[in-house]
Amino acid sequence: MNLEARKIEFIQEFLKLQSEDVVSRLEKILKKENYTSGEIAFEPMTQAELNKRIDKSESDFLNNRFKNSSELLAKYE
Repeated sequence: MNLEARKIEFIQEFLKLQSEDVVSRLEKILKKENYTSGEIAFEPMTQAELNKRIDKSESDFLNNRFKNSSELLAKYE
């Protein structure tokens, strides 16, 4: 069986699924595979976007709009 036939067979079986949990697990597997194989398109920020983000971060810090690491860790303990 060639790759195209296997894909079609997989899609047909996938469409028969009734379990949302199974669909979610398959989505996670697909995302992980796409990420590790480099198929996800990565678009770096432009210099202007980076500078804007830095300016906002500095402004947030000066105006006490931030959380320190201990506050973040406490949230997840």
